[in-house]
Amino acid sequence: MAYRALVNLARAAGLLLHPTSLPGPFGIGDLGPAARAWVDYVAQSGAAWWQVLPLGPTGYRDSPYQSFSSFAGNPLLVSPELLVADGLLAAEDLADVPEAFATEGPVDYGAAIAWKLPLLDKAAARMAAGHMLAAEFAAFRQREAGWLEDFALFMALKDAHGGGPWTHWPEPLRDADPHALATARATATTATHRHAFRQWAFARQWSALRGHARSRGVSFLGDAPIFVAHDSSDVWAHRRLFQLDGAGKPSVVAGVPPDYFAKTGQLWGNPLYRWEAHAAEGYAWWIARMKATLRLVDRVRLDHFRGFAAAWEVPATARTAETGRWAKGPGEEFLGALERGLGGLPLVAEDLGEITPDVVALRDKFALPGMRILQFGFTGPDNLFLPHHYVANTVVYTGTHDNDTVAGWHAGAPAAERAFLERYRGPSTGSVSWDLVRMSWASVAAIAVTTPQDLLELGPSGRMNFPGREQGNWTWRLPADFFSEHAPALAPKLRELGALFGRTVKPATRASQK
Repeated sequence: MAYRALVNLARAAGLLLHPTSLPGPFGIGDLGPAARAWVDYVAQSGAAWWQVLPLGPTGYRDSPYQSFSSFAGNPLLVSPELLVADGLLAAEDLADVPEAFATEGPVDYGAAIAWKLPLLDKAAARMAAGHMLAAEFAAFRQREAGWLEDFALFMALKDAHGGGPWTHWPEPLRDADPHALATARATATTATHRHAFRQWAFARQWSALRGHARSRGVSFLGDAPIFVAHDSSDVWAHRRLFQLDGAGKPSVVAGVPPDYFAKTGQLWGNPLYRWEAHAAEGYAWWIARMKATLRLVDRVRLDHFRGFAAAWEVPATARTAETGRWAKGPGEEFLGALERGLGGLPLVAEDLGEITPDVVALRDKFALPGMRILQFGFTGPDNLFLPHHYVANTVVYTGTHDNDTVAGWHAGAPAAERAFLERYRGPSTGSVSWDLVRMSWASVAAIAVTTPQDLLELGPSGRMNFPGREQGNWTWRLPADFFSEHAPALAPKLRELGALFGRTVKPATRASQK
């Protein structure tokens, strides 16, 4: 597999949208009809990539970067309509949709959880009572047992302990005592069945969506956070692989130093790895994790790539990330093991932030494409985020989920940056958002990505995440009328840019993108 040869792939374009942001009548975007409509829109726009955020079950403050498992799927993405189509729910089961969902406004995670999870449990009970898909479910559970059984038990135990973190459970369960776990498995069969069912339903629906995407020549670019949530089955079931104390609490946590996004840095709180323990096991957990991710997507954006060279290590008692230090990462040994285990490195290196020469050397040693954020570029001609500095082995974004929209950024940018943009962009389209889209599409970067928020020329109301802000993130959704009112005009406009700059991939060549 020639994964190192991204520079030789056909030029292409992509759109960044997390499935939770799709419109629909059930309070949160899902894998049902709107997801298929979005795939069709991506294809009609001449793009070859749909980029998503991490797909795991959200935990802490609804962030997809703080998941209960790096192997599992988010059950909130399961489509009730597709469960009806499979005969696991009846149409009348969807009759009590809360009135608040009718507006198809921002995601209300609390309301979505309260309505959807009992619905999934009803479907799980019908599966348990005997269903034509029972054999498929049983085969899935057996095939994925290596991670699924730990996850299902972990979630069942969380439910039984009021949702509290595993470090607050009774010590035998906290410490995964074999006798205590055997007893728990025997007494929690209904609960573990429910959680396993949710994972099967997600996997079945995602597989169908991916099949539809392939039929339209659309590939998925996924996202893997470098760190995992402390309150996760990953850490609970594999304590030896993380820097924890005797009670299971982190001794040090991850973050980033003060930067563009936050003056005191970002204190993520994730436990750091015991890389020597991973090395002793041939990085088997990481290889298994990435294989699981690549069963869902075609390539993976490896978040916070610089952490594999050195990670910002902060004492667990610190109140901000300012007091951290750089701790050496596993570097070449890790990526070499990953390349051997996967048969290639289908990755994109998220090489943003404080990037030092060792990070660049590690990225280039494995010929990984890096990232450029066009919004960051307009401080002067020497800025490496400007297109005239790009190399082909690059993925350029007008902005990502962590940035303001282009219109929002432009409105609040320093006058000097706005003035430089005026000089740099040349003749304007009349829209700063589309000017940056055009600039990205015209660049030499192998892949150019934008967001529907920028295509819609939205201001700060379209922002998905504010790094460092604890509330109000991850809730943005496409307008309910996007496919009927906006897509018919936007798709040809984007496709024309793709044709002009050689990014509209012909169906015959799309398959070579894998």
